[in-house]
Amino acid sequence: MPLEVKLGQNLQLRQQLVMTPQLQQAIKILQLSLPELEMTVQSELEQNPMLEPLDQSPAEAASDTPIPDEDSEPPEPDRAEAEVSPVGEPVDDWEPGAGAPEEPIRVLETEAHDAAIEIRETDGLEKLDWREYLETYSNNWQESAPPDTDDDHRSALENTALRRGSIEDHLMWQLRMSSLSEADQRIGATIIYNLNDDGYLETPLEELAAQLEIDTADVERVLRRVQRFDPPGVAARDLRECLLIQLANLGMEDSLAARVVSDHLDLLEKHRYGEIAKQLGVSVEMIGHAHKVIALLEPKPGRDYGGAEPTYVVPDVYIHKVGEDYMVTLNRDAVPRLRIAGYYQRVMNDANSAPETREYLQERLRSAKWLVKSIYQRQQTIFKVANSIVKFQRAFFDHGVSHLKPLVLKDVADDIGMHESTISRATANKYAHTPQGIFELKFFFTSGVKGSGGEDVSAETVKEQIRELVSAEPPNNPLSDQAIAETLRSRQINIARRTVAKYRQALGILPSANRKQVG
Repeated sequence: MPLEVKLGQNLQLRQQLVMTPQLQQAIKILQLSLPELEMTVQSELEQNPMLEPLDQSPAEAASDTPIPDEDSEPPEPDRAEAEVSPVGEPVDDWEPGAGAPEEPIRVLETEAHDAAIEIRETDGLEKLDWREYLETYSNNWQESAPPDTDDDHRSALENTALRRGSIEDHLMWQLRMSSLSEADQRIGATIIYNLNDDGYLETPLEELAAQLEIDTADVERVLRRVQRFDPPGVAARDLRECLLIQLANLGMEDSLAARVVSDHLDLLEKHRYGEIAKQLGVSVEMIGHAHKVIALLEPKPGRDYGGAEPTYVVPDVYIHKVGEDYMVTLNRDAVPRLRIAGYYQRVMNDANSAPETREYLQERLRSAKWLVKSIYQRQQTIFKVANSIVKFQRAFFDHGVSHLKPLVLKDVADDIGMHESTISRATANKYAHTPQGIFELKFFFTSGVKGSGGEDVSAETVKEQIRELVSAEPPNNPLSDQAIAETLRSRQINIARRTVAKYRQALGILPSANRKQVG
């Protein structure tokens, strides 16, 4: 039977949830951190001519804005630019229902012919005497602005950003300052640029020699010279050689510590001091002293160089104790403040402007409104979430991590009437400055461990107690995981030994056998 293909139309009626571009933008803005939000706003400023940054601080804006009487008429605007800010005025900008504007952007009416007058005024440039201008004013870009000799307006030295130096730059500087010949410096540069991030040379010397078309002995000779550079232990081929180089740099190449590193490093890693003492014919206390010396050495010489740039945390909210209550304040100084560009607003309102220009500017104005509205909603959501966290974690703000209570996203979502996914986005990469320190908002959401009294205990509280127990244990007799579990049970916290081991590993604490010290 031949297969027939038929075309037809079918009408169906159904409901479907569709995310509008405005909703997608609001979700994206909500989950951004403050540095990412600043980058997003900067990108929008470059693309949208209707937006421009507002340099005036919130305090200056508040002081310049008169507060009208209840019976008086609102004053007429005397500026062509309308401030566009995610900050509402004047009571509490972020508290719902208190001074919150119905529309975060306010477009002021201006005379339409101002733009045309401004454009016609530019025709006066043709009447300038350019020869006299060039003779009077220097066109040298180096002399265009006088040097800033005022120390009060000069940026402080500690506020100047510097590029983080790499281990290669540090070693190459020492290589150029050395007395090596040009040929040996070429070999040294090859060695330096083959080091990994920890400062180790993983490439075999034979491969380097084949690459340079020289003997392996020449590469090894130059390698010995590079290993004398700073930091001590650099260009080593393994951990044993790295530690021996550092001991030799301290004049301890013939010490007991050097013998332990050279012949018994594997036993030292397992803390088998008795076997090492027996093989070397010394006491266990002497091995303990040698271990303390070795523990002061740097196993990764390149640790302090290069790597990822540090991430600076900017708090989104400040939580202060005022009397017996805690007050939540948004960090408005870190949120970009925007306004409508007055010039393009006049162009858009000018009846003589081209229809295409006015349509484009109207589209850009709508985009600017949605951006600022999204920032405004972001701040409102963070404010509500922070207040809810203060409500649930009051004991933490009073007494510290040991009193942190179990909390899940659903608890806060039900408290402020939002979805759990919204709470998750609002707490991601957001930080709070509290009397107990700076914490990520997600820190306050933690699972619970059953207590003997029927009340759940936060997992962070259990970790803090494990850390305190380990820090107070005797060095020669550390607590085992089972002993820690029994101690926690005596404190009304029911926890298994394997759970203690999991929390201990999360805290970066070694097992009891590796924490034991002798001597």
